[in-house]
Amino acid sequence: MSAGFQRARRPEQVEARRSAILAAARELLAQRPVAEISLRELSCRVGLAKSNVLRYFDSREAVFLEVLDSAWTAWLDDLEEALGSAREEDVAGTIAATLAGRRELCELISVRAPVLERNISADYARSFHRRASANTGRLAELVRGRVPELPPEAVRHFAGDVLALVAGSWPAANPTAAVAAAGEPPSFAAGLAESLTNLLAGLVARQL
Repeated sequence: MSAGFQRARRPEQVEARRSAILAAARELLAQRPVAEISLRELSCRVGLAKSNVLRYFDSREAVFLEVLDSAWTAWLDDLEEALGSAREEDVAGTIAATLAGRRELCELISVRAPVLERNISADYARSFHRRASANTGRLAELVRGRVPELPPEAVRHFAGDVLALVAGSWPAANPTAAVAAAGEPPSFAAGLAESLTNLLAGLVARQL
């Protein structure tokens, strides 16, 4: 264990430690699902005792929620560029295609409610949910900028359903080896694009 980590006192040192922990979490997540990554493994990867990791984050789950928040923000940045001046009929497909290229984000969205939000403090939950709400709101505004006939409440509903559809379809498209051997898993990108297209078309039709 690094003594330098224990002596972190200044804000910039604390931030450096947090960044190192998050980087280690991303490295592990690139190798295996969240469910297979323990706090012990994470702490060993960054060179800290488990108790020291918990000085910087509420829990193992809070570490991965921070990774989720960062990945979510980065995706929205890329999505904004990818959408550009996209036509209305291209919006759902662009959202699906950009999400399909972000395995880390989709994996974390799929375990957010059933796993990651089960072991965090009330204060941290409030902080994370404020940021999650802001990210959902930003997605809604990106969609409304290309589908202006939808009112704010409709695009907010659509943005929330994007996350719900990812959470439901990602595990099915990425099954365990035993389940995959039983049959071809569905295409995540194609299935998500179809679902989002139908959802968006339905919301637009309701405004007519």
